[in-house]
Amino acid sequence: MSVSTLQLAADVYTMSAGRIGASLAAVLGLAGAVLAWFAGRGGRGGRSGRSGDASWAGRHGVLVALIAGPLGFLVGGLVVVTAEGGLGTGNGLGGGVVAMVFGLLSTALGLRARSRAA
Repeated sequence: MSVSTLQLAADVYTMSAGRIGASLAAVLGLAGAVLAWFAGRGGRGGRSGRSGDASWAGRHGVLVALIAGPLGFLVGGLVVVTAEGGLGTGNGLGGGVVAMVFGLLSTALGLRARSRAA
């Protein structure tokens, strides 16, 4: 192994720009998916048992999911496209793929919740 090969891989705890971008995009997509899930469950009672009680997630969750999902997908895709090297090099490639999956999930759940509400 040469010195240049050892410097190619990042340390486990090093937060590169790719890792930070991918992490933020994944959190954005996951938050949108969770809000869309709660929005899709709206009007079924929940803990309070009142079916007419509209929570914040029920009122605004669909909108947030339909914004956060494509945004997480696009930022994750940008990280994937610009990542140099493969998985494990510290460029955020794995996180970018996860962010794209969460973004698609958020968008799909948001569209499902919107169609149920209409």
